[in-house]
Amino acid sequence: MRASAPRLASLLLLGPLLAFLTLVYLLPFLGIAEWSVTLPTPGFGQYERLTGDSLVLSVFLRTFRICAIVTVVSVVSAYAITYVWVRGSRLQRSIAELCILIPFWISVLTRAFGWLALLSNRGLINAWLMGAGLIDNPLQLSRNEASVILGMTHVLIPFAVFPLASAMRSVDERVLLAARGLGASRLRIFWSVFLPMTASGVIGAGLIVFVFTLGFFVTPAILGGGRSIMVAELVYLRMFQSPDWGLGAAVSVVLVLIVGILMALLFRLARPALMGSAR
Repeated sequence: MRASAPRLASLLLLGPLLAFLTLVYLLPFLGIAEWSVTLPTPGFGQYERLTGDSLVLSVFLRTFRICAIVTVVSVVSAYAITYVWVRGSRLQRSIAELCILIPFWISVLTRAFGWLALLSNRGLINAWLMGAGLIDNPLQLSRNEASVILGMTHVLIPFAVFPLASAMRSVDERVLLAARGLGASRLRIFWSVFLPMTASGVIGAGLIVFVFTLGFFVTPAILGGGRSIMVAELVYLRMFQSPDWGLGAAVSVVLVLIVGILMALLFRLARPALMGSAR
């Protein structure tokens, strides 16, 4: 009885949270899943359309391509920033901390419009280049895939920092000192010792960023200008502009399943980095 008391207390404490998640997330998702097999007619026709519709397949391929590029760029950039934040001088750590925290104070919508003000045909970059006489006509810097990748990377770098910082802080300094004592150079220590010891943080950061990118809507919609449609925007278009609720619901269910699989991988492969006990 005594052993079960803490477990019962934990369940009671988790009860309100589980009830909230069920009410806010699970029940609406079950409703969407029902739409996917009942609209416009009962059956799995909408899922068959997913495999045969070239437009939907191209959107999924574009989404995975953008997500992969954003994940790689974000994790590499976050690794460099985190390294300075964890192992730099006091001044370097303070500057890195400001770079990490300040983006959280600015909304995603504001940042997207900020990039649009910089990259649009009448934006600051084109205005400066034309004013300097370097170009005669404005460059197409926005409303394309590159601007979407740039805007999404800017948003997601801070999210990749925290699992990386957890992994880096758990590295045993004595191992690095031992490698240095054996005559290894700084570069050799980094590639052969430090980087492998923080691999779980890299995996965790990569999966977190990839999961976030799959559901991005505001940044691709603004910076892509309808030319780089991703899955989340496709769901919006099918639900509110076509309307094709059955197909939109089917796309939503597939997207949620993909995210669920990635989250399962996250907790299985990167648990040490997330819990602060990286190997």
